[in-house]
Amino acid sequence: MNPVRNRVRASAPEGPVGRAISNGVKGCFILQRRFAYIGHELAKFLKEKGAVDEFCGYVQVRDGYRFLKNQPDIRYTELILDEEIQKQYKSEKLDTEYLAKLEDEYGTLWKYINVDRVVRYGQLVREYPHDSSSYTHEEMLRMVQVYAKGIGAFLDEQKPDFVYGYIFGSLGTLLLYDMAKKRGIPVFTTVVPSTEDLVTVSQVYDRVTFVERLLKERMHTPLEKIPNYAEARAFLEKFRNRPFVYTKVVVSREKPGRSGQFSFLKPRKLLWTLYYNLVLTFVEWCRDGERRRDFTTVNPFLHLYDLLKRKARNLIGLDDLYDKFDTSKPYTFFPLQYEPEVTLLLWAPEESDQVQTVARIARSLPVGMLLYVKEHPGMVPFRPRAFYRRLRKIPNVRLINPSISSFDLIKYCALVTVITGTPGWEAALLQKPVITFGTVYYNALSFIGKYKTPEDLPELIKKQLNVTTDDEELLRFIAALYEDSAALDLMYLWEVETDEEKRRAGFKRFADVLALKIRLISTSN
Repeated sequence: MNPVRNRVRASAPEGPVGRAISNGVKGCFILQRRFAYIGHELAKFLKEKGAVDEFCGYVQVRDGYRFLKNQPDIRYTELILDEEIQKQYKSEKLDTEYLAKLEDEYGTLWKYINVDRVVRYGQLVREYPHDSSSYTHEEMLRMVQVYAKGIGAFLDEQKPDFVYGYIFGSLGTLLLYDMAKKRGIPVFTTVVPSTEDLVTVSQVYDRVTFVERLLKERMHTPLEKIPNYAEARAFLEKFRNRPFVYTKVVVSREKPGRSGQFSFLKPRKLLWTLYYNLVLTFVEWCRDGERRRDFTTVNPFLHLYDLLKRKARNLIGLDDLYDKFDTSKPYTFFPLQYEPEVTLLLWAPEESDQVQTVARIARSLPVGMLLYVKEHPGMVPFRPRAFYRRLRKIPNVRLINPSISSFDLIKYCALVTVITGTPGWEAALLQKPVITFGTVYYNALSFIGKYKTPEDLPELIKKQLNVTTDDEELLRFIAALYEDSAALDLMYLWEVETDEEKRRAGFKRFADVLALKIRLISTSN
């Protein structure tokens, strides 16, 4: 099997491009946090393939910036550092007239503030459930001002032919995304479609635009003649026979129960834990004054304080709050989502209070139906007991132990309700009706229920309880995913894999897919 699954000509990118791409293609890479190293590897492959000639970069954190400045492989025409732009707000005078014009052009500016975990909520530099910003209202507005001015000047000076980024989850990166689109600059992003070893490229962050176009083009083509149909059918049969998670990283992150949360006390791990949390972090923070003053740098004293508070909560545990998983009663399944993440703050900003979402679903269910709520495994150590006690106050809600597989909850449920999570896609694969509360790639399927207003939710639930999955449409969608994706477990390569050759081979396969999209942009102008 060809590891790059683009066996036919993909459709041209959507929307107006705004200007022709010159013979020498220049790309702007958004290199956020640890993705800076992966993004740089992709840039190297694109240059080697002749798909891109020049690069400029928007770098989020100082470590990545230093690496890119010192590496010998690619000479970026300009690298700007998010941390340095942010610092300018301190001396910037608030210009309400400028902000009003910006708002006229881009809509509410609060979406840029609210998506930024550090600026708006004080999180990332502090552990969840911390929820208090270090900045005043005016300081937040001055930040929007300096970011908009700096990013606008950067794009106008560098004039990239396209922008590529992975996650647009901060004030600066989301502004860059929108400002590039407003200037007619094509934007590409990575989408991991929760399907085993697949990564694809899209022109928006919450859909799979090229896949959707393939789906539309081939809607009336006989199934057997669709490229990758056999592969799609084999995947679906395999999944339905024995469901499995889409990446090995999901399993490696899970630490169920108190024993999992205190596994660091095992002799083998204890020394490393003490070294990392008490020695290395403190030494680096004290030694690097420049990085210490960056607004996204974690203060090790506060980190230790949050860590000790979390471990104290974990000592108490949550077992007394869980209800019995009873399959004899009709129920709807709602999986809580990890937070803070763009899957909430950007894809579903109105659902950031998940207790309110649960309450809305619960009061919209038919009489006699329960709502089974299960925590995201990665959030178990972080949620305070008060959060779960709020859930348990809702009469028809039952809190399910997160050690119980989501696949078992999906198997016996009448309906799956999700904000934007992977269980919604898994439920569709397993022929269960689904309602989503945010924008997510599998909303492209006609049989997925899309929540719009609280008033309409009871009727939507009633409708979805009687919906049947269209297997033909599902197979067409999966086939389009396989055709337009690279074969690799991106999360595993990013977070776990240590073999450099395997990492390079995987990233090269994705670079081949991205190169094809870039060339489509070039040839369409």
